[in-house]
Amino acid sequence: MNAMPPVSVIMPVLNEERHLRNSVRHILEQEYDGEMEVVIALGPSTDRTDEIAAELVRENADKRARVHTVPNPTGRTPAALNAAIKASRHPIVVRVDGHGMLSPNYIATAVRLLEETGAMNVGGIMHAEGENAWEEAVAAAMTSRIGVGNASFHTGGAAGPAETVYLGVFRREALERQGGYNEEFIRAQDWELNFRIREAGGLIWFSPELRVQYRPRPSVRALAKQYKDYGRWRHVVARYHEGSINLRYLAAPTAVCAIAAGVVVGATLTPLGFVVPAGYLAAITAGSVPAGKGLSLKARLQIPVALATMHMSWGFGFLTSPRSLAKKVIASRRPVVKADPTPGKTGTAGAAAPTGATGATGAAEAAGAAETV
Repeated sequence: MNAMPPVSVIMPVLNEERHLRNSVRHILEQEYDGEMEVVIALGPSTDRTDEIAAELVRENADKRARVHTVPNPTGRTPAALNAAIKASRHPIVVRVDGHGMLSPNYIATAVRLLEETGAMNVGGIMHAEGENAWEEAVAAAMTSRIGVGNASFHTGGAAGPAETVYLGVFRREALERQGGYNEEFIRAQDWELNFRIREAGGLIWFSPELRVQYRPRPSVRALAKQYKDYGRWRHVVARYHEGSINLRYLAAPTAVCAIAAGVVVGATLTPLGFVVPAGYLAAITAGSVPAGKGLSLKARLQIPVALATMHMSWGFGFLTSPRSLAKKVIASRRPVVKADPTPGKTGTAGAAAPTGATGATGAAEAAGAAETV
């Protein structure tokens, strides 16, 4: 039997005292026989994150899976990821967030799928789970079609090629060929990176066998900010890579415009204008019923609030995304680096190290994670 390839797990973290230790525990307890290291990129946290990370380094100094840290003074996710990639050394790179909990065989399954499919990146389901009624409501909204459409990494589906996947388990060669993550993208960096990998001829593969537990935002305000940034940066990606938009991404902006128009018409011309916002409220209320199956009454009652927050915030962020933001990113564009005709075997190394996204050299073509650390 062939030896399992060594794996580097990279983690961008900022203010993750609540979940960091548990997240790292799920990595260290992986059912994987190969060598493993964990690289935590530390942003400027204001809680006990750095202290907990230091404890984890000491506790695992003499164990099979070594934990070490690198600084990320900017606090930005793509910068953290690039720093962690540069500090890591193994041919398979697994991205995990500080509030993500890997299923026990996640890494072993991902390595197998890389071999079987020849993909450059594989990923699976973002399995949202809450720890209180509000978080349970958000989790239900995030895993329902009325909440996120047909995004397979939220709702599940058959294994196969995908536009993007949650987090990702990469061949190092794919990351290094494209120069790492794009440090200009505060959000939507994962989608942008996977777009470039696909444009270069690489395969992105989704499999429901891969599951990561995700902890939702703990308040309406935090959820609104998260989804406003998602919408804002998804519009940047659409401007950056023309032709990358589809109808699913236009649903929320269309809903925002229709509801706003309905309210204005209803308030100034005819009460019939209120049919549009009323229809939307009826739709998300009805959609909350199947989404909340098995939850407490308190959680079920909050699902419409979570849905409306996600839809309206994403749509508003998309509509108000400034062109100047996209222009700044586009100004540093460089050509996609084509992949080799034959995918490399798992365990092969790549070329140049990640260069980040600053400077006139065009290193900004790198891409990154789903959210700011």
